[in-house]
Amino acid sequence: MLKALAANIEAWLTESRTRILTAMQTPVSVATKTGRNDLVTNVDADNQAFLVGKIRTAYPQAKIEAEEGTAAKVTDLDGLVFFVDPIDGTMNFVKQRANFAVMIGVYQDGAPLYGAIMDVMRNELVTGGPSLPPALNGQPVSLPLDRLLKDGLLGASGPMTIHNYLNLGDIALASSGARISGSAGMEFKAITLGQLVGYVSYLQPWDIAAGMAIGAGFGLQCSRPDGQPVDLLQAGVVVAAMPQAHAEILHRMQAK
Repeated sequence: MLKALAANIEAWLTESRTRILTAMQTPVSVATKTGRNDLVTNVDADNQAFLVGKIRTAYPQAKIEAEEGTAAKVTDLDGLVFFVDPIDGTMNFVKQRANFAVMIGVYQDGAPLYGAIMDVMRNELVTGGPSLPPALNGQPVSLPLDRLLKDGLLGASGPMTIHNYLNLGDIALASSGARISGSAGMEFKAITLGQLVGYVSYLQPWDIAAGMAIGAGFGLQCSRPDGQPVDLLQAGVVVAAMPQAHAEILHRMQAK
């Protein structure tokens, strides 16, 4: 099942990328959701409808949690659950036309099965899971090193860092440097490729599901700031980092 699942998702994301690039050749319709910096476009909606349709056809009994609300809200993680983010980093998509991703994370009874992150403009697909080592465009990549916080770059939420929420500004200064990309998918891709030691931000379930599933294949630690497990039914602050950096980040977050 896992091999077929992975093949399906990789094919869907490849087709999804082509659809997005085609859509970008015409004017994009942009609307706001909860505020001026929370955007949605016709491309988000169209891509989500495409991906949800593929999932429902191939896995009719599966539950789907998707960002733009075309699927019923998932209330439990029993059975097969797909988390879909049709464009992660919509502000980047609108303002930069770069640095955005399409993500699918798959879980079985709450346990990660498989994750895939498509960097659309670079045509780079990062995949993996607990029993599938991380890969880039189908080729295995070296497992990320378990670095100390001071020895690695840290992906971080801009507002949390600026306001030193949970001491994140201080934590960023304790790392080799903070990097703010505006896309959880791009941050998890960078962690998988060994370019970041961790990532801290306020995230929705569809923001983290794919990256957390991929990270399960190389020891990535994902938790809330108090060390509790991430609940994929709730939004909240997520600390995702390699073990040594993760432990230090939690310690510094809880310091007065």
